[in-house]
Amino acid sequence: MTDVLVAEEVRKTYGDTAAVDGVSLSLGEGEVFALVGPNGAGKTTFVRALTGTTEPDSGSVSVFGTDPQAVERSRLGLLPQAFDPPERLTARELVAYYAGLYEESRDPEAVLGEVGLADADDTWYENLSGGQQRRTCVATTLVNDPDLLFLDEPTTGIDPAGRRALWSLVEDLAADGTTVFLTTHYMEEAERLADRVGLLADGELAAVGTPSDLVAQFGGRTRLVVETTDEAHETGSKLTLWSRR
Repeated sequence: MTDVLVAEEVRKTYGDTAAVDGVSLSLGEGEVFALVGPNGAGKTTFVRALTGTTEPDSGSVSVFGTDPQAVERSRLGLLPQAFDPPERLTARELVAYYAGLYEESRDPEAVLGEVGLADADDTWYENLSGGQQRRTCVATTLVNDPDLLFLDEPTTGIDPAGRRALWSLVEDLAADGTTVFLTTHYMEEAERLADRVGLLADGELAAVGTPSDLVAQFGGRTRLVVETTDEAHETGSKLTLWSRR
């Protein structure tokens, strides 16, 4: 399997805090990888380093064999946690706007249909529900038919039905050969979608393996609790993984 992404000892600090602390990882072509961790674990910072949005303090990142900033933009798709679209556009107009950024793109209405918004394509973006807005954001990342897709907590704020629809979409993309890197704090999501799962805690990769490997490692009566040491994070700072008999 050809590696499309290789990260070696990536480190990024903010002040005295290491948001990402020496993380190494590789993704093979067509693989779905889920990075799981609580709020503040460093997931978004790591995604930003992988996509060239931020420069690591040390370590290296290679995407399709080159620096991520040198990769042809049409080969990448990125869904950030925070999305700030142009104002006063319908869902269809917003997706069409992003389609216009590429020389070749897919039909916006077809992409909206794939994310379950065929009936809401003429609704103003600001009038959509939170879940519909998130699905519209996902659609904007698919119009260029990317080879490598980064999804930073893609189902946050989406109702269970919408979440399952997006899961099916990711599965279809993977079946077509798209490499997917997603972050999540939903273990059900990681277990269903990912070929491999990485557990991130305090900027460090605590474990990597297939879902079944991690279930075997941390299953039974054992619980793995990932907890940040940042006192600023409270209820969202602890995550219990695979607590099962």
